[in-house]
Amino acid sequence: MGLPTPGTNKLQVLRAIEEGWQAFCRAPWPFLLFEVLVLAVSAPFAALLAGGVIRLNSPEPAFVHPIAAGIGLVVGLVGYVMVALWGAVGLSRAAWISLDGQKPSFAQFTRWDRCASGRLLGSVLLLSILIGVVGVLATLIGNALGQVNAALAALPAVVFGVFYIWLLVSQKFLLQLSLFGVKRPLETIQAGVSGVNPSWWVVLWLAIVEAVIHAVAALFSYGGLLVVLPVVICTSTAAYRQLFGSQDHTGILKA
Repeated sequence: MGLPTPGTNKLQVLRAIEEGWQAFCRAPWPFLLFEVLVLAVSAPFAALLAGGVIRLNSPEPAFVHPIAAGIGLVVGLVGYVMVALWGAVGLSRAAWISLDGQKPSFAQFTRWDRCASGRLLGSVLLLSILIGVVGVLATLIGNALGQVNAALAALPAVVFGVFYIWLLVSQKFLLQLSLFGVKRPLETIQAGVSGVNPSWWVVLWLAIVEAVIHAVAALFSYGGLLVVLPVVICTSTAAYRQLFGSQDHTGILKA
């Protein structure tokens, strides 16, 4: 399958919000029930992860042996990441189906897709490594410049901050590109940059609007956040389809 053609379409934020809301309204209860299921399955792993971190960082003696705490931490981390990937893939797949005008079945939410989850994990790790490497370089350069002039020490931090904001906006559709666009993490990062740059400011505006929606939902506590997550995923997916087209390039819908 060919790669998505970036930068050929214009992003309309209000239209994306409208399409995202309509997609959620086609199957509100399956969206919410799947979210509850993901939270329930991830809770024990989150508890293991938190317990392991607390025990290994506590100087006080405890009933849990450090080795057992370490094993619990690893099991909790691996399990939590897998459940998070399962949830992200399920919600994104259902959002795409709903945007196509169909009502997704609960089985389409819950189906595990190893390849799609692997692509998403690889893209997230690569992005994290890229940010980490640039951050370390900025710190080293800042320390070196600080030996010459204290005022110059802040310059790399400012440059890194600008780069960080630009990169995060350019990777706004990392989730959708990983699942529907390309099959390799490096290509995902590249497609995000080339596809978003022509509409960078509009994508930034979309990110700000979604952040405001999250903030308003937080006022209604957990219920509001439970509703807003699938709505935002549907909205982002609708915006992705405007920029990159509505073709499934990876075959995730057929898997």
